[in-house]
Amino acid sequence: MSPSGLLRAELWLSRAMSRRVLEPGWPTKRWLFPWCGRQVAGLGNPGLPGTRHSVGMAVLGQLARRLGVADSWTRDRRCVADLALAPLGDDAQLVLLRPRRLMNANGRSVAQAAKLFGLTAEEVYLVHDELDKPLGKLALKLGGSARGHNGVRSCISCLNSSAMPRLRVGIGRPTHQSAVQDHVLGCFSPDEQELLPPLLDRATDLLLEHIRARSQGPSSGP
Repeated sequence: MSPSGLLRAELWLSRAMSRRVLEPGWPTKRWLFPWCGRQVAGLGNPGLPGTRHSVGMAVLGQLARRLGVADSWTRDRRCVADLALAPLGDDAQLVLLRPRRLMNANGRSVAQAAKLFGLTAEEVYLVHDELDKPLGKLALKLGGSARGHNGVRSCISCLNSSAMPRLRVGIGRPTHQSAVQDHVLGCFSPDEQELLPPLLDRATDLLLEHIRARSQGPSSGP
């Protein structure tokens, strides 16, 4: 951590001790977490990590490995999620979040964590599956509608905003509409699983590149 980052951490500890915020229960004021710059939430269903619908959680797992925090997950009862903090530059940290609620209620966990860390909707990245893109295709979208995705719809509702950046991970759409539910909730086929490692790597690269660019300030663009 840089000298300026260390100084900010020491100031936080001093304020925390004086206001007794080290007692159970995280504070919600942003100045208490000055080094948490972004949150990345991998949307999915807990207990079903190998399904297409939970590919966002797979990307988050790869991101955690890349940042060296794969063994640092802790369960947080307040937001009903697994959390890990990863370095983001010299004096900032990235909040990684895996909701422990079903997809349709993922937004409750995402919004509660954003509140705990004092983050705005624009600072919350959502990673989720996308039916209308073939497996292997990625797209980073800044805000907009849920496009029929229940997890994103939940996040929009709970954050009261549609401004969240979203990494959409293609899983392909079956030919028949009646097969969509089984396709989404099903596991990747053996052939598809061979495509996953490079896909997760590319998704992680895209996320980190975009997050680091935005963290440099307004001059870096949207």
